[in-house]
Amino acid sequence: MNFLEIDQGLIQTIGLCFSGKGVQLSPEELPQVVRRIKDEVLSQYIGEMIRQVETIQEIDPHLSEREILRSLARNIVQFLGADFASIRIYDSPGGGEPPAPHSPFLGEDILEFTPFDHAIAAEVLRTQRGQQISNLLKDPRYRDKEKAREKDIRSMLAVPISLPRFSPEGSPTQGVLQIFYRQEDKAFTPFEIEMAEVLSRRIGYVIARKRILALQKMNVTRDRILEEIYLRLARREGIKMKDVFNSVIPALADIMKIQRCTLFSVTEDREKVILEAGFPETEHGIGKVFSVREPYIHALVHQPGPFGDFENEKVHPSYILINNPQRSHLIPSHLKHYLAMRQINCVLYLPLHVDGIVQYFLAFDAQAFHSEFGEEEITMFTFLGKELMKGLRLEKMDDILHDFKNPAIAIAGFVKRVRRALSQIPELPQREKIDQSMDIIQQESSRIQELALTLHGEGREIPLNLTEILRRRFLINQEAVREMNQGKIRHREEALQDPLWIRGYPLHVERIFDNLLNNASHAAAGEGELAIRSYQKALFAVAEIKNTGEMAEEDKERCLLGDGRGRGLHITTRLIKHLGGKLEVESGKG
Repeated sequence: MNFLEIDQGLIQTIGLCFSGKGVQLSPEELPQVVRRIKDEVLSQYIGEMIRQVETIQEIDPHLSEREILRSLARNIVQFLGADFASIRIYDSPGGGEPPAPHSPFLGEDILEFTPFDHAIAAEVLRTQRGQQISNLLKDPRYRDKEKAREKDIRSMLAVPISLPRFSPEGSPTQGVLQIFYRQEDKAFTPFEIEMAEVLSRRIGYVIARKRILALQKMNVTRDRILEEIYLRLARREGIKMKDVFNSVIPALADIMKIQRCTLFSVTEDREKVILEAGFPETEHGIGKVFSVREPYIHALVHQPGPFGDFENEKVHPSYILINNPQRSHLIPSHLKHYLAMRQINCVLYLPLHVDGIVQYFLAFDAQAFHSEFGEEEITMFTFLGKELMKGLRLEKMDDILHDFKNPAIAIAGFVKRVRRALSQIPELPQREKIDQSMDIIQQESSRIQELALTLHGEGREIPLNLTEILRRRFLINQEAVREMNQGKIRHREEALQDPLWIRGYPLHVERIFDNLLNNASHAAAGEGELAIRSYQKALFAVAEIKNTGEMAEEDKERCLLGDGRGRGLHITTRLIKHLGGKLEVESGKG
C-alpha cells in the first residue's frame, strides 16, 4: 500500500470510535475527516518528531560521554512530557556507566537520586523488547518502590538501546532507556511507545558516533607515538628514553595534560621498584629505589584489592586513579607533601604486565582534575607504557653495545701480541693449527665490533664472496661442535663454486650461516653428518647446507615461516628477506 493512502480498516475503526461517542458520520464525511486528521494533525506530529531526532543527532560528539547522556535524557524528558529519564550503557555483562538522569522539577542532574530499576533493565536486555508499567507501586516487576515513593513517580516506559560492535572480536554494546512519569495508572499510547523506541535508536547513533570519533582520535595518537618512537630508533646514535618521553608525552595532551610521567621497573625479588625513566628528566632521580611496601606501590604490584570506585581513588586491575591525593589512604605522607608542593591534583598509576605479572608501572601526575578515564583512554595509556618498556630495553641494549666494542678491540690487540710472541719460537709444535685458531679469534673479535657498529646503523652493503663466507663459518662451526663435545659429527665440503658473488652486509650473511649451521649440527647430533655446497642457480647464488636427521612436516612449515623455537630461526628468516633471498627446506632419505 502507498504510504500516503489511508487504510480502509483504519477508517472503519475511527468511524466506530465516533459512533461510540454519539457522533454519526456519513460514508462520504468519514474519509474526509480522517484525511484532514492525517494532513493537518499527523503532519504536525511527524514534523515535531523529525525536529527532535535532528536535535538529538546534532548533540556535540566532543562532549564527554556523561554530558552527552545527560543532554539526551533532557531532550527526551522535554519531548515526551516525562518527569525523569535515565540512560545506562552497558559496556560489558554486569557493568555499565552510571545512569544519566534529568528532572525538570529538580532543576539539576543528581546521579544518586536516579530512579533507575535494575530488574526492569535486566528484563529489557534479556528480551530486547520494551516494558510498560502503568503503576510502579502495584506492579511486582518494579522492585525499588521506596525510590518511587521518594521521587513521587508512578509509571514507567523502558526500551532497549543497541550499539554496533567496534571490533571484529567485540560484542554489540547494549543499554536501557527508562522514562518515568508522575501520572498514576498511565496508559501508554502506541505513539509514545514508538517514539521511545525511535529515540532509543538515535541514542545508539549518538553514542556510536562519539565512540567512533574517540577511536579515530586514539588511533591518531597511537600512530603519532609509534612514529616518534620509530624516528628515535632510526637515528644512528640509538634510542634515548629522555628523547622518547619528550616527544610522546605532548601527544597525550588531549587525553590528560601531564606535568610529570615516570616509568618504574619491579626488581626480581618483587620487594623494590626502580625509577627507570621520567619526564621531565631533570625532576627525577633516575635509578632511585622505592620499597614495594608503599601502599600505592603494593596495590599496583601485588593487586590485592579491593577493587572499585571509592571516595578518593578508583582502584581497578588495569589502573589506579587517585583523584584526591591529599586524602587517599594509598598515598604516604611524604608523597602527599611532594604532590602538594607541585600542585598535583590527580595521579594515574598504570600496571604493565609481562607474562601475566606486573613487571613495570607508569605514573602520570596532572594539575588538572580528572574524575575518570574511559576504556579507550586507559587502553591508550597502556599502549604507551608497552612502547616505553620496549624503548627502555633498547636503550639498555644500546648502552651494552656501546661498551661491547672495547673488549673486542682488547681481544684483537692481545691476539696480535700473542702472534708476535709465538713468531719468536722457531720450532713451535702444531704451528699451523695455532695460527688457524688465532685467525679465528681475530676474525671473531672483529665481528663483535662489526655487530655493535651494524646495530648502531653503521654497516653498509658491499660485494661479498658467498662461498668464502660459507667455508669460513663452516670451519668455525666445526670448532664449536668439537668444543661443545656434540657427538661425532662429520663435516664435509662438497662442490663449492668459488668465487660466488653477491651484494649485502657481511655481518648479516655470517649470522645467517651461523644460525643455519648451528641448527643443522644440533639436528645431526650423534653419528650424523654435516655438508655444505654452493652454486649459481639462475639469478640466485645458492648456499646449501645438508645434514642427517629427521624433520616433521609441520616443523618444516614453521621453519619456512621463521616460527621455530628460539630467536635464531626468526632472525635468520628476517635477515634472508632483508637481503632479497629466500629459504627452502627439502627432505630426503637419511
